[in-house]
Amino acid sequence: MFTIVKDKPVCLVCGANVSVTKEYNIRRHYETKHQDKYKDLDEKQKLQKVEEMNRSLASRQTMFTKAKSQSEAAVKASFIVTAEIAKAARPFNEGEFVKMCMVKVCDIVCPDKKQVFLNVSLSRNTMAERACELATNLQEQLMEKGKDFVTYSLAVDESSDTSDTAQLSIFIRGVDSKLCVTEELLGLKSMHSTTTGKDIYEEVSKCVDEMRLPWDKLVGLTTDGAPAMCGQKSGLVGRIQEKMQENHGEVRWLSREKVLKRCFELREEICLFMESKGKDTTELRDKKFQCELAFLCDIVCHLDALNLQLQGRGHVITDMYSAVRAFRTKLCLWESQMLQKNLSHFMCCQIMKEEIAPAVLPIAQFAEKLSVLSAEFTRRFADFEAQKCRFELLSNPFAVDVKSAPTNLQKELIEFQCSDALKLKYDSVGAAQFPRFLPDTLPQL
Repeated sequence: MFTIVKDKPVCLVCGANVSVTKEYNIRRHYETKHQDKYKDLDEKQKLQKVEEMNRSLASRQTMFTKAKSQSEAAVKASFIVTAEIAKAARPFNEGEFVKMCMVKVCDIVCPDKKQVFLNVSLSRNTMAERACELATNLQEQLMEKGKDFVTYSLAVDESSDTSDTAQLSIFIRGVDSKLCVTEELLGLKSMHSTTTGKDIYEEVSKCVDEMRLPWDKLVGLTTDGAPAMCGQKSGLVGRIQEKMQENHGEVRWLSREKVLKRCFELREEICLFMESKGKDTTELRDKKFQCELAFLCDIVCHLDALNLQLQGRGHVITDMYSAVRAFRTKLCLWESQMLQKNLSHFMCCQIMKEEIAPAVLPIAQFAEKLSVLSAEFTRRFADFEAQKCRFELLSNPFAVDVKSAPTNLQKELIEFQCSDALKLKYDSVGAAQFPRFLPDTLPQL
């Protein structure tokens, strides 16, 4: 009186499951529940009864599957109608009107399917719930796609609806590493009070943070041109630029040297703490690893100093390139000194040299790293070297050789160098500010 359904023995009489497929368990169920009713049947009658019960079970399973399929179809149809009504910006109570029309059509076209149409729930409350579920699902999909964005841009527009309530629309366009573009409505915010640049920025910022989008991947912002949007100080544009500066590379970069140096200084304390927590510190206590950490601290410290030189306002490109050339020359000096085991410019490496045997310090490895870094600087700034002649016009225009200057500048350059008034102005304001004082009679310069 049993059959197997999904690897479980099921009683054909009462439909109960037996947890273990063993003869003892099945026999015990039959003897305690059904033996009195079927004990007088002979073998042939029992087989007939089993066949009848199997057919009955199959019929019930088919009916259940059909009902489940119809139920799923009704729910899916409800979502489809909700989506269409929402796209058309129609009120949700029109769902009941749509359902009435569907049933009327069904009475004529396929009357036997009327119950299926009646099962589609299109009441106002149901449609409101469906719309919320659809919106949540779309937001989750967009959030998942946002994880793969390499860059994204925003478009922000503020306008009033028929009830004179300001509505803030925020659109996003994101691009992933496969150059697949995603354009979606990121958010629609109702602004019931003021619509200042601060209010708009707070709503946009909240929307970006809720979607967990990194600010450093934002590459563009388009607005409707209103003063609250475009203001460089208190407008949306100015506030987002300020936000971007807080999250961009210079702050993170400048903190790396301090973190590395602090980590090197506390290397023993870090090991003791980790050991107290039962963590493995074999690699941290390895002297070669500590030497490499010391070298990393020192070279990042030097790169940090160069980075600071290149930051700020009022720099002329020639001054900045001079700083880069000086750093490249320093790298060559440090490489030769490193091969001579001279660590004058590498303070952390000096500390390690005093703690360990000099032979443990991988001098040749560090010298090679300096050589690679120097070659990389040369490669990256090769275009600047080609502009060296033009740079001289900026760094010292009164001493530049006219014959080596571009032909279209030679005539004006002679007039320029012969002007005592311009030379006095250059000496007083400096190279960064001087171009503003060039007269209109020198258009090429």
